[in-house]
Amino acid sequence: MLTRLVQSEGIWLFTRSPAAMLAAVVTIVIVTGALFAPWIAPTDPYDLSSFSLIDGLLPPAWEEGADPRFLLGTDDQGRDLLSSILYGARLSLGIAAVAMAVALVLGVSLGLAAGYLGGRFDAVVMRIADVQLALPAILTALLIDGISRGILPAALHDDLRLAVITLAIALSLWVNFARTARASVFVERNKDYVSAAIMMGQHPVRIMLRHILPNIVGPLLVIATVDLASAILLEATLSFLGVGLPADSPSLGTLIRIGMQYLLSGEWWILWIPTVFLVVLVVAINLLGDFLRDLFNPSLR
Repeated sequence: MLTRLVQSEGIWLFTRSPAAMLAAVVTIVIVTGALFAPWIAPTDPYDLSSFSLIDGLLPPAWEEGADPRFLLGTDDQGRDLLSSILYGARLSLGIAAVAMAVALVLGVSLGLAAGYLGGRFDAVVMRIADVQLALPAILTALLIDGISRGILPAALHDDLRLAVITLAIALSLWVNFARTARASVFVERNKDYVSAAIMMGQHPVRIMLRHILPNIVGPLLVIATVDLASAILLEATLSFLGVGLPADSPSLGTLIRIGMQYLLSGEWWILWIPTVFLVVLVVAINLLGDFLRDLFNPSLR
């Protein structure tokens, strides 16, 4: 009954929120384009035979001297910028989604256990969270990446770069899930349904996962949406700084880093088009997060 009420209220609020509807359309279009990039992109930026240096630095189709084959122009290597953006969004969204999922599982697990068990376990988890909150997420990700470079051989680190950057982002974002889950458990654990489950002799893990977790999923869903945007920005920032994905992997951050080299030479589209695409994607996801926050917390409307 409660689920149906939330669904009906959510649909009603969504249809009366132009910002949420626009954000949803933009997000769906971008995600669809990223998922189906191999089929809808004009060329494959990973395939060396699909582009030529002769086509390098061509402007977008609406500029003088453009080639109609390249709607958004080309980069210095002659790669179609539209194709690079679609493949880059596919890579960035994939990394962000996996990192957010890892952070969700880790943070919610620790938060549930800390809130339900309390005591020393709660104190240790929260002190670790407090220390990490004192550092910006980008510094935490850089620290984890640096540690992996010191531990792993150079060749192995290059092979595992995708996994390393995903883990670094995940370990930078788990704190919000843990703190939110812990605070919600403090509210729920004293309610009658939890007391009844304890009296029935159910295992604490079953109580946390079967009874408490479904009742705190709303705030966690909001955090997940916001952290997805944060994960995309973290990946872009790490790649822009040169510690994320290599130049031959056209993530959005890598495209922006390459475009910076041509900003002052007049080839503005190599930098600005991927940058605007990244900003639009992050803003759209954040607007959806704001809508979900308002849905699950009516007092903020």
